Amino acid sequence: MLDVSDDVRAEIGDEEAARLLAGDSAPDTYDCTSCRAPGDIEQERTSTVLFVGGETAVLAFAHASCIPSQVVTVSEEQLRDAVRTFAGGRRGSGAPGIPSPAAAPDSTAGRPAENTAGRDESAPRPAVLGVTCGQVLIDDQLHPALVIEPTAPIARPGSEGSGDDFLPLLAEQGFLPVEDVARAPLPVTGWSVLLAVGRLHAILQPGVAGGRPTSWWQAHQPLPVTDEWRAAAHRTRTVLVYAAPVGAIGQQPREDLLREALEKAAAQGVLVAAAMPVTGS
Repeated sequence: MLDVSDDVRAEIGDEEAARLLAGDSAPDTYDCTSCRAPGDIEQERTSTVLFVGGETAVLAFAHASCIPSQVVTVSEEQLRDAVRTFAGGRRGSGAPGIPSPAAAPDSTAGRPAENTAGRDESAPRPAVLGVTCGQVLIDDQLHPALVIEPTAPIARPGSEGSGDDFLPLLAEQGFLPVEDVARAPLPVTGWSVLLAVGRLHAILQPGVAGGRPTSWWQAHQPLPVTDEWRAAAHRTRTVLVYAAPVGAIGQQPREDLLREALEKAAAQGVLVAAAMPVTGS
C-alpha cells in the first residue's frame, strides 16, 4: 500500500526503497504530512514524501489521497526546524529519525511576515518581501491566499537601473494581470506553496533545467497557520498568490480591507496573480 515515486527512489536508493516497500523500515501507522490525521500503511495507500535540505533528508508519510509521493527541496534551517517542531509533541511516524512534516498557511490579514527573498546585505536596496495570509471570496467560496508586496522596488538581477521590475519579472514566470479579483487566477506551471508541520515555509519555483524546485521566497521562521486557512487549503489543495509592487497594498488590519486593497490595485493595473498547488500541506 506504499507509493515510492521515481524521484524518491533516486534519492534514497533501490535498496532502501525495497526495504520500505517490504515493510522493513516503514512505520505501520503515521500522522499524515498533509491533513495530520492518523494513517495506516496496511489499510490505505500511503505516499512517501522526502524533504531534502543542504545536508539532511527527512522522509515523511502521507495519505496518497492527500499528496503524491515526491521530493521537496527546502533549506537546511527549515528542515531542522521541522524536525524540532515535530519532536516537540506530535505522535511519531514509528521510525527513529523519521518525522512527519506537514500542514498549511496562516490567515491574518494586515500582519505581513517579515521575511526576505533574494536578500543581499551589501546591496543598497535589499529585496524584502512582506507576505500576508488571508482568504478571498470567489463564487461564494473562501479560497486561501497569499499577498506578496516588497518593502522597496526590486531591480532585475544585474541591472543598475533605478526602476521597479517586480511585476515584469513575475510576468516572465507566468503570473498574469488581475482584472477582476472576483475571478480565480490561472495556475502557473512548476510553482507551489510549501506547508510543513502546520506552518508556512516557502513558495517554491521551478528548478533549473527541470531540476528540483527551489525557494523563491522562504520564511526566516516558519509561520503558524490558522485552522480556517488550513481547512481552506486542505479543501481546495490550491493557494491563490497575489503580488503587487511596493506601496500598492499596504498593511490592512482586516480581510475586508485587504480585499478592497486588492481590488484597487487590480483597477490600477498593478496586481498579478497565479494559483499554486499545496506541497506537503
